[in-house]
Amino acid sequence: MKHVAIAGAGFSGAVLAQELARSGCRVEVFDTRAHIAGNCHTARDDATGVMVHTYGPHIFHTSDLDVWNYVQRFGEFMPFVNRVKAITNGRVYSLPLNLLTINQFFGRTDSPRQAAAFFQQLAQAADLEASPAQNFEAQALRLMGRELYEAFFRTYTVKQWGTDPTELPASILKRLPVRFDYNDNYYASTYQGIPREGYTAVVGRMLDHPNITVHLARRLDRLEAVDYDHVFCSGPIDGWFNHVEGRLGYRTLDFVREDHEGDYQGNAVVNYCDASVPWTRIAEHKHFAPWETHAKSVIFKEFSRACGEADTPYYPIRLTEEKTLLSHYVGRARAEKGVTFVGRLGTYRYLDMHVAIAEALDAAKHYLASVRDAVAMPAFLQDPL
Repeated sequence: MKHVAIAGAGFSGAVLAQELARSGCRVEVFDTRAHIAGNCHTARDDATGVMVHTYGPHIFHTSDLDVWNYVQRFGEFMPFVNRVKAITNGRVYSLPLNLLTINQFFGRTDSPRQAAAFFQQLAQAADLEASPAQNFEAQALRLMGRELYEAFFRTYTVKQWGTDPTELPASILKRLPVRFDYNDNYYASTYQGIPREGYTAVVGRMLDHPNITVHLARRLDRLEAVDYDHVFCSGPIDGWFNHVEGRLGYRTLDFVREDHEGDYQGNAVVNYCDASVPWTRIAEHKHFAPWETHAKSVIFKEFSRACGEADTPYYPIRLTEEKTLLSHYVGRARAEKGVTFVGRLGTYRYLDMHVAIAEALDAAKHYLASVRDAVAMPAFLQDPL
């Protein structure tokens, strides 16, 4: 029986633990927090009865039927469509940009074909060079023109990332679609939902196996790796090496909680796009469980800032300086023996939940195959660079 250690009790670590334990491995899972489920952690609020997403909203979405079927083995996922609203210049609009947003913003009644042609005019009016867009702002201007970009994305992006949009890669905008119909579903994924009992219950069932031991509020130290046949690290890759090369850059989030009677904003998520408002968005948690009824409400005002040493990392920044530093850690990781890095923090990549789960399932298969074939398991299955 192989003895495996896993750093991190979020989805990446829990899926790995479940799959390896089912295959006969003895698994120990470590997490520096006092709870499981990582940033997906949910908890029933004592004061209001609302299921609170402790580290901000998480909506599960995927077009991978295997992943969808997999998560449903550990909990009932209720249908949920994320319909985000945005406040800019004193008015409320629908996101992602869709035909209703376009017509409301410009006072038009365009058809889909007319709106698409209008967008071409907006992009041409931005007067961009013909070369490919190299940054977030250039890509946005090319896609939607200056007025929509300034209203919905420029200031919001500065608040979210703490840097000018010209310094951010164009790839970030690919997660923000423009639709020339009235579809206001934030995601285009085939399957979308939120677990009825919360994410922590789902992760708890993944970790509920006689071959799994969970150690909370305890860090797996690199020096302990020799005690195991293999280690999977889903914690920060720079933390595994005790930040010997320096700290990778992350954004972290602060949440200011407020309790209210009744319905505060009538929607799960409302973005605030104006510079005069310091928070990026407000999440009203009871709207993430529309199958429940609550007289009171919990809201989180969300603020983004640079991640300090004692903070919880959320989003890898991945600008030029960070990528250079990451390359040093990748080199160290590839020189390690018996350690594989997985997940958002382990590979320093922005991963949605369904991608983290799919990659963890793949990592488990690769490890079991490596044991069977007596070959070394690589440090990375997905290139973090």
